[in-house]
Amino acid sequence: MNDTVDKLVVFLAKRDGIDKLVKTFQYVSKLSNWRIEETNPEMAKRFKNWEVSSGLSRKAFRTGRFLTGFNLLRRNPGSNLTLRLLAIPANAGEMIYFFFDHVTWLARIGTINADLAKKASFISAFGEAVGYMFFLIADFLLIKEGIKKERKIRRSRREISKEEDEDEEQEKRDKDEVKKIRVDRVMRLMAVAANIADLIIALAEIEPNPFCNHAVTLGISGLVSAWAGWYRNWPS
Repeated sequence: MNDTVDKLVVFLAKRDGIDKLVKTFQYVSKLSNWRIEETNPEMAKRFKNWEVSSGLSRKAFRTGRFLTGFNLLRRNPGSNLTLRLLAIPANAGEMIYFFFDHVTWLARIGTINADLAKKASFISAFGEAVGYMFFLIADFLLIKEGIKKERKIRRSRREISKEEDEDEEQEKRDKDEVKKIRVDRVMRLMAVAANIADLIIALAEIEPNPFCNHAVTLGISGLVSAWAGWYRNWPS
């Protein structure tokens, strides 16, 4: 119990941890509002206010977040040219998303012209969608690369196991490497789930349609994104 509490404290000390918690509030309240809108309008209104305030507070809390894109591009490691090239539009799209998300927030709270909110929200969602598409491609490539590497290690282990002088130290290193690949795969699958969910939310802003803009679709997408992020940021 104490260990869980300690991890929760560490999780909530992170900016992303707070964001995922408030995002959970935002989309739980959206679903709650939809569920009781006809039967209990007064309570539904309270949930709607909670949703709106959560969304605005997340925008405020992410102030300056677009600058992290510069740092990620500057520190972009690795020898894989394809992944380095994918990182450019992915991070650029995310930078546009966060920057215009700040503009949307300022417009909605009345600090700047309120008429800018709709246009800024559209540009923000467009940048978000572009960024997530390239992040998805990169994650799928890395997952595929990890699967190939794991299969190679397993084939190597089968060949070595036929020999009498099996190296126990090498076996331990191989097992650790396979474990590391699997952990990375799970984290990337969580990232894929979050990015697809956020892409649906972005599409609802870019091209409104009955499916993406339905309260249930947005609510479930928001919670999938929040909980996938929660999983990825939870202390190990």
